[in-house]
Amino acid sequence: MIKGNFPLSRFTGLRTPFYYYDLDLLDRTLDAVKAAIAPNPEYRVHYAVKANFNPVILSRIAARGLGADCVSGGEVQAALDAGFKASDIVFAGVGKSDAEIRLGLDAGIGRFNVESEAELRVISEIAAACGKVAPVSLRVNPDIGAHTHAGITTGLAENKFGINYEQLPAVLGTALSLPAIAYKGLHFHIGSQILDMADFVALCNRVNALTESLREKGLPVGDLNMGGGLGINYRHPNHLPIADFDAWFSTFRRFLRTQPGQTVHFEPGRSIVAPCGSLISRVLYVKEGTVKRFAIIDGSMTELIRPAMYHAYHRVENLSSDGPDTVYDVVGPVCESSDVFAREETLSECRRGDFVAIRSAGAYGESMASRYNCHPLPEAFFG
Repeated sequence: MIKGNFPLSRFTGLRTPFYYYDLDLLDRTLDAVKAAIAPNPEYRVHYAVKANFNPVILSRIAARGLGADCVSGGEVQAALDAGFKASDIVFAGVGKSDAEIRLGLDAGIGRFNVESEAELRVISEIAAACGKVAPVSLRVNPDIGAHTHAGITTGLAENKFGINYEQLPAVLGTALSLPAIAYKGLHFHIGSQILDMADFVALCNRVNALTESLREKGLPVGDLNMGGGLGINYRHPNHLPIADFDAWFSTFRRFLRTQPGQTVHFEPGRSIVAPCGSLISRVLYVKEGTVKRFAIIDGSMTELIRPAMYHAYHRVENLSSDGPDTVYDVVGPVCESSDVFAREETLSECRRGDFVAIRSAGAYGESMASRYNCHPLPEAFFG
């Protein structure tokens, strides 16, 4: 069985479970992003902080000149602390508090992505009271059903995100009428872990039609934020460790109709950080059932909730064993039946104390960890 390259000698003595990040892979991924957008100087990439806000990870991404996409005041502050330029920070999210809005205004962030007319008016009131003008983009629901899990589909009509397609002209008119608002453009996001480029083609077609309609009405379009959503290959992290950024950006290059001088923003998160992170755990017990064999590990849904929440697949590797391939259900110690990482997964034969790596866990792993069952939060180590 082909396995990832992990420094096992460094793991001895560390309290498991913990996150291990391959910073060389992160650097190569960032190189791939920069190379893919090089033909388009009008393209701007903002890393989605929600995917992983570990300070070491954030600082490394900021140093490469990317912007930050944030969905809370805490993420805005984390981005500022990590060295992202305030002017390269965009602040999205359906429920920005007054304090979070003031934080963004005081910091001079580059953009508020506004998701409702109600929010637009509140931002205007707060900005006016502070003697500032808030730069905003309007998030529009393109009503596109992306081919991904229902829990991470965000572009359908009548959900909590964004402004419905047919309501945009009226809300845009309101934005243009408010003196403390500087309208800058449109924002879209259809979901996450999308591998079918046809979904992004559909987004481009919908945006093309919308922007043409706005121009016909004499309304400004501004710049375009096409969101994120590019997926990774969770099943083959050793063969395909870097997301297909070339295919993603070339899709927009081919199908999105832009005007001269129009800036296009993107917000990848998972595709940048997921491959470089692994949750390292130890085997506590091997339990022999009547039919099944269970590898019970000390990692759990408290450190990595994606399998329990989304039934998401993560490849599991036994790093300590070169024994024969054996089929296990890999489960954690939390008192929930959903605390399962993999069912009928083939691993090298497991023994008590073996190190196990749950791969491609650099996104929505550490950032979603909890202290359920009074588990300590996992530490992070870097290579």
